[in-house]
Parts: sequence; structure tokens; C-alpha cells
Amino acid sequence: MAKQIFGMGNPLLDISADVTGDVLEKYGLKPANAILAEEKHLPLYKELAELPDVQYIPGGATLNSIRVADWMLQGKKEGSTYYVGCIGNDKFGDIMKEKSEQSGLVVPMMRTDKQPTGTCAVLITGKERSLVANLAAANCFEESHMDTAAVQEAVKNASIYYISGFFLTVSVPSILRVGKHAGEENKTFCMNLSAPFVIEFFGSQLHEALPYVDILFSNEDEARQFAKSNNIESTDVKEIAQKVVSLPKINSKQGRIVVFTQGKDPTVVATAAGVTEYPVPPVPADKIIDTNGAGDAFVGGFLSRLALGEDIESCVRAGNYAAGVIIQHSGCTYPEKPEY
Repeated sequence: MAKQIFGMGNPLLDISADVTGDVLEKYGLKPANAILAEEKHLPLYKELAELPDVQYIPGGATLNSIRVADWMLQGKKEGSTYYVGCIGNDKFGDIMKEKSEQSGLVVPMMRTDKQPTGTCAVLITGKERSLVANLAAANCFEESHMDTAAVQEAVKNASIYYISGFFLTVSVPSILRVGKHAGEENKTFCMNLSAPFVIEFFGSQLHEALPYVDILFSNEDEARQFAKSNNIESTDVKEIAQKVVSLPKINSKQGRIVVFTQGKDPTVVATAAGVTEYPVPPVPADKIIDTNGAGDAFVGGFLSRLALGEDIESCVRAGNYAAGVIIQHSGCTYPEKPEY
């Protein structure tokens, strides 16, 4: 029987479209980057919505990962896969909840009238994407929602917890509650560094959560930013991973596992026993449609095999399979069933 997975994060409706480099320049954006929207970015959402090829996809980093994990567990799970966040009392919120439930998730969301449902502009230039998140309602999540019966049941039933670093900007107390529960019950608490800005500007919040983290995910850019921000004098991803393994940890019953993805280059996994590199099966360039969501999909695939009690090599293989599927589709979307 698969262990149940609980995710918590910023639910955002992705507004995704192909754009030219001029649009990035106009709004001061970089390809292959993620930022929070400022006042100057707000007209961007309307501009994208008016493009002929615009797509609306339920997203946000954690929701992407949880959806992929559930997709990869088809026919193998008993029980539920949970996701919690805050959405608006509006049409986009209804779409988000409905689509999440259609894909098999249990989503005891918080609803708010204070802000509309969060959105994320996904600007695709060739194979790269730039993300601009307007958290809106997602930013209104309150720790008190953790006390609702539905969320308490979800936390109690789950054995694996996953929260992206983006949620550090919203509700650190909620993250710590989940981390403490996982530590006390010897369950598995996973986080993701998510973006360089999280490490740079929310470093103190990250360090509050890090002692609870059993499995830490990141890509190579975030790993190097973490090293830079934490006086780790190395740009070597393998060395950085080893240093992160040895950082203070509350639950001594589980050693920390650090997983750094590097796009098409080998995935680096560090434990107390050392560092292993796992090759990434190549995807032909002409089959790559959109790299948006590849990192989230990797985590989803990894968690699906963790839930089945498989070893790290199997988890990484499933992660790379899921990422390889996602990049052959637009946004974090996938075929009806995995061939895995």
C-alpha cells in the first residue's frame, strides 16, 4: 500500500503563452527564472490573456508536484493524495478546485474574499520559461486553517509531506507545524529551495524550516545560491550537497537526503554515506515543447516511488521519467496514464 502524500503551497492558475524576447525586456524579466510580481508586472497578465494561444492550467510549484505524484501512482494507491492552499471565492478558484479534484486529489482549500485567486504568468521563449507569480489569495493563507477538521485529518493520514520554498513567503508557522508533526511521528518531511530569490531574501525563514527537512530538493542554480548565501565556499554542486546533508537536523532517526537536479546533466543525490550521480535519460531536442514544470514533475515522480517504499535510485528514475514526459507537453500537463 502506498503511503499517503500531503502537499501545501501557493495554488496559482498558470496563464501560459509563447512570447518574444521583447516582452521579457519590456517587463525586465529573464528566461529560466521565477519572481514575485511587482506593480510594474500587473499589466502583463491582461496582455497574456489577450494572446491567441493562451492556456490556463492549475499550477503553483507544490500543486504541480502533487498532481504528478498522484498521476504516477495510478492503480497503486489506497487512500488519498492531499493538497492545501488558499484560493479566492471566485471563478478561477472554482476552476482550480474542480480541476484538482478531477485529477484525483483531496483539496481542503482555504477560501478568501480578501483577494482573487493567485495567478502565474508563464512566458515561454523557445524552450525556456520565465515565471511571474501574483500570489493574491495564495498569500492570504492563515495558520488557523491548519486547525480545520479536514486539514487535521489530511496531516494525520499522510506519511510524506512536501512543501515548496515559495510557501516560506506566506506562512512559516504552518510549515513548522507540519515539520514538527513529521519529526515527532518519524514521517518524511520534504522541501524544495524553489528559486534563488527565496534563498536570498527569505533565508531566515528557510533556516527555521531546514532542521525539520528529511529530503531537500533543488536545482543547480538554487544550490549555488544557497552556498553563496550560507558561506559554503564552493560552486561544485556535489560538494554543496554534502555540506547541506550535514546541517543541523531535528529528527535523528532519518538521515537527510539532498537531491539536486541539473536539467539534462546527472542528478546529484547526497546522503551521510556519500554522493551519487544518476544520469538523465536524454529527450530529443525536437520533442521538447516546454521546460515549465520539469523540476516540479521530477519531485512528483520521486515522491510517487518514495510512497511505494522504493529505494532512492528508483525514486530518481521515476523523477526523471516524469520530468521527461512533462517537457514534451505544454505547461505541467501529461497524458492520461504514465507508461511507467
